[in-house]
Amino acid sequence: MRITAVTCVKNEGPFLLEWIAFNRLIGVTDHLFYSNDCTDGTDELLEALQDRGLVQHLPNPAQGRNYQMEALKDAKRWEIVTEADWVWVADVDEFLNIHVGDHTIPALVEACGNPQAISLHFQFFSDCGIEKYADRPIIEQFTRSHNPDLWCGETAIEVKSLMRHDFPLKYFGAHRPFFRDKLPKKKHPTWTDGAGRTVPHRFLVAANPRRIRKFPAQGAREYATLNHYALRSLDSYLVKNDRGDVNRENRAFDDTYWRERNDDVFLDTSIHRYLPDLKSALDDLKSDSKIKALHDKAVAAHITKRDELLAQPAYRGMYEQLRTAPRISPQEQSMLVELGLAS
Repeated sequence: MRITAVTCVKNEGPFLLEWIAFNRLIGVTDHLFYSNDCTDGTDELLEALQDRGLVQHLPNPAQGRNYQMEALKDAKRWEIVTEADWVWVADVDEFLNIHVGDHTIPALVEACGNPQAISLHFQFFSDCGIEKYADRPIIEQFTRSHNPDLWCGETAIEVKSLMRHDFPLKYFGAHRPFFRDKLPKKKHPTWTDGAGRTVPHRFLVAANPRRIRKFPAQGAREYATLNHYALRSLDSYLVKNDRGDVNRENRAFDDTYWRERNDDVFLDTSIHRYLPDLKSALDDLKSDSKIKALHDKAVAAHITKRDELLAQPAYRGMYEQLRTAPRISPQEQSMLVELGLAS
């Protein structure tokens, strides 16, 4: 089974090798990377990986602010995508944790009944009180999250999606594919959640703008969970905040984004099943002296950027604010205030 992961990156150098190695463990055979405006050596590392046949790397084709959607539009023309049996659109901080069979995407596909699309719910992992960046596997360090079925008081949680080659595709979205207009109901794609259940009809047909990329998560994680490490350490979050992201130019992440994703009520170490093999795979990648040198260069750039930011009063203030922020979401805080249980 040929499975292609498609992603966009900007200054993700320290985290690339883990994501690639992990994806290969779960059955991803090909990676298509788009990069833009990198200053930490991400693009250099991707070029070296491409030279060794491990990834395909392209400059992001966007002419304006819509980096991810322009890249996904471009991806449709490359053989690495058109010849794939399945396409997995995800970000470098997202890890697909599969609970069935041999814990690979083929096992997930089989468990779900081989539909034309599978949408997997995010589980947002907190910083776990880790302030300092360390060059260690992300999936090992961060082990606590919100209640998997409830996030910020909402039952509907965002998803990312796997798409089979015969999906009647109109275009890729960042969270789900969209099928062609006026497709007869009998030709609608078969589409399940991470428990093999048919997704809600209004999500399937994108009928509700508020639910285009999310639907209730209760019971949807039986076969797989999408672990989302959006925060990582406080150091790394600071660097991420300075960078913005690949989706919208110069977007800053504020206190609300941090607090919504820093709920640590739930312990989940199930993804550690992959750790022994992941560490071996990372050692194998780093046995190439150039790959290791470029990885180490990106790590050093990450640390240098952190130090530069902490030398600025505004960023130092942000760091202290986030370090002491309540470990519950603003929505939960408001509810407690209304109940008279907090001020």
